[in-house]
Amino acid sequence: MSLKKSILLIFIILLIDQVSKIYIKTHFVIGDDVEIFKWFRIYFIENDGMAWGTKISDFIPSISDRTAKLSLTIFRVVAIFGIGYWLYDVTRKQSSKILVVSVALIFAGALGNIIDSVFYGAIFNDSYGQIASFLPEEGGYDTLFHGKVVDMLYFPIWKGYLPEWIPYYGGKYFTFFEPVFNIADVAISTGFGMLIVFNKKAFSKE
Repeated sequence: MSLKKSILLIFIILLIDQVSKIYIKTHFVIGDDVEIFKWFRIYFIENDGMAWGTKISDFIPSISDRTAKLSLTIFRVVAIFGIGYWLYDVTRKQSSKILVVSVALIFAGALGNIIDSVFYGAIFNDSYGQIASFLPEEGGYDTLFHGKVVDMLYFPIWKGYLPEWIPYYGGKYFTFFEPVFNIADVAISTGFGMLIVFNKKAFSKE
């Protein structure tokens, strides 16, 4: 798979990701919930940290939330250059199509969430109790590099109380699948999943 085709794939994923996020941000209030199917809902939340809302400050309490957020965003920006070089390298070496597609998916997903983290705080106002505006006159809800990632895909496939015999979680109310995510997250997860499942083909010596 050529670099041009990889860039096209990245562009398509980025376009879908950003269009969906901007639509949700400018049409939904935080917490709005629309049922599509019983097992699939559009549920608007914003993620200020890493996966499942985890923050660096959760592990290092001495760091403020704002410093942790800035550090995470800078790390993501640095990481995307590394992933970008990896993509360039595997296409230059004409590596397996699975490897190239996987890296392209990871790059597209990472870049999609970086756009939120870097720019959304400056170009949107907040979504609490109101529908956000794009480029509001009073300014955004935060500064550059302090934006929150927009999530909206929610798949509560099963909800209920777990059997008592299950260790630790027995008798507790449980939802499968609990996390709320976005298109960029899907791309990253798919890319990593392909690398794991098709590891031998992706990293074949040939």
